Amino acid sequence: MKAEMMSGIGEIIIGLIVLAGALISAISAFGLVRLPDVYLRSHAATKSATLGVLFILAGAFLYFAFYLDHISAKLLLGIVFVFITAPVAGHLNGRAAYISGVPLWERSVQDDWAVVLKKNKD
Repeated sequence: MKAEMMSGIGEIIIGLIVLAGALISAISAFGLVRLPDVYLRSHAATKSATLGVLFILAGAFLYFAFYLDHISAKLLLGIVFVFITAPVAGHLNGRAAYISGVPLWERSVQDDWAVVLKKNKD
């Protein structure tokens, strides 16, 4: 009886992790639609979608590990790959947009890249 109860609690926890990942990804999608410029959209896509995907992959990894007694190297590699590459890709997309002249949102209050690029040109 105790093992069945622990198994049920584990399934609920894993389900909540996957659900949290799905909700974070949905919020990210909403941000992609509603935010006003490419830089804010890139932030929404990079930060929240990365966290959402990591939660979903972590939930799948935990399910395989605890209920199927299988440690998935593919899921571990996917977690590491997303964790490393998604923020870097988001940063580089924003940087490329700025250097190519995509304007900031008119209500932006700070432009850190202007100072950096001016120093590099001098």
